[in-house]
Amino acid sequence: MSIRIALSNPPEFYTNLDVISGKIILGINRPEQVGAVIVKLEGESKTALGPPDATHENNIGAGKQRRSTATDNSQIFQENHKILYKVLQVFPNENVPAYAAPMMLNPGQHEWPFRFKVPFNNACGDPNVMAKIGGLAGAGGFAGPSLFGMGGIRLMDGTKQLLYTHVTKTLPPSFTGSVEAEIRYYIKVTIQRPGLFKENWRHQIGFKFMPIEPPRPPESNQEAYARRPFTFRPKSPGIAGLSQPKRQSMFSRKQSSHTLSANGASTDNEQPPSIEISARLPHPSILTCNKAIPLRILAKKLVDTRAECYLVSLQIDLVGSTAVRCQDLVNTDTTRWVVASRHGFALPLQRGPDDAVGTETEVNEVLWTTKPLPNTVMPSFVTCNIKRSYALELKLGVSWGKPPGDAPPIPDEPAPAGSKVSKIKMGKSKGKGKEPVYNLAQTIFLPLHFSSVQVYSGLTPPESLAQAARENRRRQTQQRQQRQRPQQQQRPSARPSAPSASQSTPTLPPRQIPQQDPLYPPQLRPGQVAGQAQTSTSPGLSGVGDTVLDGAAPPYDDAPPSYDEAMAETMTEPVVPDGQARPAWSGVTNENGPANLPEKS
Repeated sequence: MSIRIALSNPPEFYTNLDVISGKIILGINRPEQVGAVIVKLEGESKTALGPPDATHENNIGAGKQRRSTATDNSQIFQENHKILYKVLQVFPNENVPAYAAPMMLNPGQHEWPFRFKVPFNNACGDPNVMAKIGGLAGAGGFAGPSLFGMGGIRLMDGTKQLLYTHVTKTLPPSFTGSVEAEIRYYIKVTIQRPGLFKENWRHQIGFKFMPIEPPRPPESNQEAYARRPFTFRPKSPGIAGLSQPKRQSMFSRKQSSHTLSANGASTDNEQPPSIEISARLPHPSILTCNKAIPLRILAKKLVDTRAECYLVSLQIDLVGSTAVRCQDLVNTDTTRWVVASRHGFALPLQRGPDDAVGTETEVNEVLWTTKPLPNTVMPSFVTCNIKRSYALELKLGVSWGKPPGDAPPIPDEPAPAGSKVSKIKMGKSKGKGKEPVYNLAQTIFLPLHFSSVQVYSGLTPPESLAQAARENRRRQTQQRQQRQRPQQQQRPSARPSAPSASQSTPTLPPRQIPQQDPLYPPQLRPGQVAGQAQTSTSPGLSGVGDTVLDGAAPPYDDAPPSYDEAMAETMTEPVVPDGQARPAWSGVTNENGPANLPEKS
């Protein structure tokens, strides 16, 4: 006996709205009775955590650490969410009545085709769907007649999923390799063999899954930024003008003029520079897998001085946080990727020493545009028990004055250690003597941090699908506002009404709107430009002027639009058209590898 699942033209990975088709191939060398052949499309999100380690609870300043690899497996808590579950009976067909007897298959090879369409959202969050799944299923969907009534295919008990907390989100990407969490997708086939002492035949294969992107907001000139000003410390008196005194004879009576200059004050009254470094990302901050970061770095001159500053190093780190929840236990793991690391160069942060105060200079983007995100970075996602989020960290080295050595203005790829180029980059001076200590440049390292950035998969949804999602989101927002208005109008008054009908409630005088403080300008709503941030008054329900935003409605809401399963049924065009190459896979998974989660004994 042999069972094989053959997929039709399988891509590197599947995504939402993809059609997974193929056939089940069964080879037998003797007649066999078969009750049914069931094919399942499944996706699981599993977590396993241990209780807090008691040895770390008494440590001051140490958080509770989770023991996911405890020696006693009975202390492991597990949580399994069926984020995808579809069942298809391929033999016999659905028209066969439930009371039909098992059928005899002759020796040879038998094939049954199957076809699934991958949905948008997870299935475990729908209680109606989960409540319908469970029990035994045979021909026609129920247990058929057999010895002791054990002739059906056992399905997942969907009522167990109702005991967990769920969220309805887009299906997450495949994720394996962790000892605390994993997300797997696979196709299962079960061949039911009636009989008390006969086991059912089972086989499964895994596949990679990458979700499509949410609808992106329209492009605008809004930016998210992280900035940090810094002022260099002034040089010590006498250090700038210090020179090596000339050697004199012990019989000389004259004091050296160089010695007097060294003991006196500094002759250089140069004001130390003050500079502000800002890193900017488009708002909302969205990165794309296998693509460079859309980053801008600006340097702003803050004081009037002829001193020059140089960028001498740059490191960009992407920090990923994986929040794992298992029942009442929560643990967060952090992973760091070095996206770009450049050093050994001197890039001026001004056009010249005579730049006016407030002049901004943009750093050459060639330092990071040639470095895409590593191919082990998966998209951001939120599911019932796992969440992946990202932050971006930058560390910039800025020096007052050009560092010693002939450093190139733009660094090339790192050269092998010990080569001539690497020695020059490390600042080795030429000539017989070494560089004096007082000529070394003053260098600082400025950290910049973006606390939240989104990483998208790079699978752009079709325009019709994105437009349908925006319209659905706008319709839901309008319905929510219409439900809130009657509640505000029917709200009871704080004072009882007067008995006389002729008396009316006195009109309150209009409130005086304070002028906007220039230090705290009105904030822009998403999708608005600076001209739409002005405020105006309009009479409210109480006759008092209320502050409203003057301008057109924003093109998108604060919450990003999401996809609906109804869209998947009406969507006919594929996400990736035929003949067009899919983006490269990004993530960490072994779809057919063994599970790394500890099993509960």
